[in-house]
Amino acid sequence: MATIPGKKEINSGPRPVMMNQPNSGAGMDRKVSKSAWQRLRRWLPATVGVVLVLALVVYAVLESTSSTFTVNSDQVAVASVTEAVFEDFIPIRGRVTPKQTIYLDAVEGGQVEQRLVDDGALVSKGDLIVVLSNSSLQLDVVRNEAIVTEQLNNMRSLELQLEQNRLQHRRSLVDLDYQIQRLTRQVKRLTDLDKSGVASKSQLEDASDELAYYQASRAVTLESQATDARLQDSQLDFLRKTTVQLERSLDISRNNLEALNVRAPADGKVSGLIVEVGQSIARGGRIGQLDDPANFKLRASLDEYYLSRIDIDQSAYFALGGDDFELTVAKVYPQVKNGQFEIDLLFVGTEPTQIRRGQTIQGKLTLGDPAPARLIPNGAFYQDTGGNWLFVVTADGTQAARRNVKLGRRNARFIEVIDGLDAGEQVITSSYGSFAGMDRLKLTAD
Repeated sequence: MATIPGKKEINSGPRPVMMNQPNSGAGMDRKVSKSAWQRLRRWLPATVGVVLVLALVVYAVLESTSSTFTVNSDQVAVASVTEAVFEDFIPIRGRVTPKQTIYLDAVEGGQVEQRLVDDGALVSKGDLIVVLSNSSLQLDVVRNEAIVTEQLNNMRSLELQLEQNRLQHRRSLVDLDYQIQRLTRQVKRLTDLDKSGVASKSQLEDASDELAYYQASRAVTLESQATDARLQDSQLDFLRKTTVQLERSLDISRNNLEALNVRAPADGKVSGLIVEVGQSIARGGRIGQLDDPANFKLRASLDEYYLSRIDIDQSAYFALGGDDFELTVAKVYPQVKNGQFEIDLLFVGTEPTQIRRGQTIQGKLTLGDPAPARLIPNGAFYQDTGGNWLFVVTADGTQAARRNVKLGRRNARFIEVIDGLDAGEQVITSSYGSFAGMDRLKLTAD
């Protein structure tokens, strides 16, 4: 084997095999398989951690979507759902008013000249109450009287002219009839003489022509008489109708003038009479009113919620002086003002003698027959929820959850539960104003 200076020795021959060397540990190792429990125990901490994280995330999401409000339990009213008989009525507060009222309005405006009675005075039908003056209305009456008089004169003149024309036509007809009769006899004589050869032909022809002329004149006169009579009759009929209308207008003006003297249209008690001498009253202005002093009715204001449940002839009751009195709904005013409408109630049978005009009476208006039902106390929550939902208290009393319900009839004390609540459950019946937008309440003692 050659050796090159500066280079390492390269052995190109086969390596010698070492015999009888000890074996390494690689050939003796054996793979041991792990049990399922060992594998689960290895991943169990990580799995539990992931589950806890997911639970926290779900809880956070639920808390973010379900708003909660903490409220002191002493600041809310809690009541139980009960089974009882529901009395379908509402309390009413009626004001005693006259059964019949007649308003005294000025037909025509004017200035007050006299005030003959005072407010509260009893008057009889036809008694003078107030006297007004109106110079313009007086001038209108005088002007209408002059126009009517002129129209009547025109009608009388036309009637006179028609009569004169009729007489003139009759005179003309009389004269024409005379001439026709005379000429008829003359033509007859001349015809006989002409046959005998005594009369001349020209005389007969002249008489015949003159007779024909008068006969034609009579026909024209009759036609003219008929035409004049037809036209004058038409004009006369028009004038008569115009005169009637003018006379009616004059009567209305005179009535309006007479209406300046305001009189009592019936027996009654004057009220609301506040006009003074010298005061100007507009046309249609209110002067006062006349009330029935012996008969009364009640006028009550109700919440608009009950508008669809009030009808004519429904019964109402109230107690006065230890006696019970019955009334019936006589009129419903459907106009809603400030969330309320009004009704009139009339007494059934004898009216109480102790009542006076303007007095306020408490009573009950019946809406339906008593019936068993699930009930909750009527409370301020209804104005906040409209009866569509409310807060139901949990069994441990620490929370209250929002729940949709269906409520029915209600009176001053209770509300009927149709669906959504069971007897024995507790609900919050006070106002929801500060937490109406929440889904859950936490009730605390602090």
